[in-house]
Amino acid sequence: MGMDVYGTNPKNEKGQYFRNNVWYWHPLWEYCQEQHSDLAMKVQNGHSNDGDGLDETDALKLGMLLKQDLVSGKVQAYKDSYEQKLASLPLSKCDHCSGTGIRNDEYVQGTCNACSGEGKVKHFATNYPFDVDNVKEFSEFLVNSGGFSIC
Repeated sequence: MGMDVYGTNPKNEKGQYFRNNVWYWHPLWEYCQEQHSDLAMKVQNGHSNDGDGLDETDALKLGMLLKQDLVSGKVQAYKDSYEQKLASLPLSKCDHCSGTGIRNDEYVQGTCNACSGEGKVKHFATNYPFDVDNVKEFSEFLVNSGGFSIC
């Protein structure tokens, strides 16, 4: 599943369309909510693709704030902290082998291919990366979008 974000009144091609899969979108929108809640919280369903969004004025403000965050190093600092948090999460029991390291099902006979026989896998949250370039692309989209809706 992905989030297709459409510009309401795009000024140019950069403001027409922004897309993220859910793995990248959720950390991106969480950053917006945490760092610029006054604007991002106006979007009641930012983690859904039901058409919610911001008007032109607020999209431009958010885009400019994200640009400032990029220049100041705030986005990179957030990324570093986010990655440290993910790295500190405990390993989880492998669901494919129930933590035994061995599978005996219709797909695999022997060593579990999901955990390489360890019985543990990375925490599910590690599937959600935060990317500085993604913030940059989103800020460019916002500044040029004329407002947006998440579909």
